[in-house]
Amino acid sequence: MSVLATRKRSSVARLTKSSKILKVIIHAIQEKKGENIIAMDLRKIPEAVADFFIICQGSSSPQVKAISDSIEMEVKSQCEEMPYRQEGRSALQWVLIDYVNVVVHVMQPETRKFYKLEEMWSDAEVTEHNG
Repeated sequence: MSVLATRKRSSVARLTKSSKILKVIIHAIQEKKGENIIAMDLRKIPEAVADFFIICQGSSSPQVKAISDSIEMEVKSQCEEMPYRQEGRSALQWVLIDYVNVVVHVMQPETRKFYKLEEMWSDAEVTEHNG
């Protein structure tokens, strides 16, 4: 089998895996009443650190924690994936959960307004997941 055929299959498998993780994460956020949920497709941006960002907000520290816990539990049970890395669990202003190709940002509204991730990655294709 050629290297190209192997590469093509692995990128398709990665995309399928990423899209399943994306769906599970969005559902987990919606279950805990996360707000302003967006998925950013970063695959066409050369300097991007992941294929997708998911950004949402919770109105309080307990809600940010509940959303983050829900994401981890659902992804673990449905996709058998553990986060590669996570940050922000002590302050609960901005929790980052890194699944390598999919990175989740759960933020409080003030933190989201301050960092403006959507503006930083404005070249990305954005899909809203509210309602």
